[in-house]
Amino acid sequence: MNNTAKQPIIEQPKTSSVKQRKMNKHFFTPGEKVLFVVFVLTVCFMCAKLISTQAAIYETNKQIQDMNAKVQEQEKVNRDLDMQISEESTYEKIWERAKAMGLDLSDQNIKVVEPK
Repeated sequence: MNNTAKQPIIEQPKTSSVKQRKMNKHFFTPGEKVLFVVFVLTVCFMCAKLISTQAAIYETNKQIQDMNAKVQEQEKVNRDLDMQISEESTYEKIWERAKAMGLDLSDQNIKVVEPK
């Protein structure tokens, strides 16, 4: 039992009076193109600025490391000189130098100074 009725096919008249508009296939408007160019230029500028800043930071860090190496070397020299001073300022070394220069230890040459 089929209740479906066949409907007649009605053809609609084609109207040729409708003007077909020519479709412009521009993907971007001129304003969007300008914004895109400005964006690209800004990104390029920021990249260049970032690279130059990183180069300056690298150069500064290199100078700091060089200066630290020089400071450590000078500290080593200072420690060596302090050790040499402490070795040369012992009583025995002073007495040897004094004898070599002709100083004679006698009771007449010794004077006691009392602190105030």
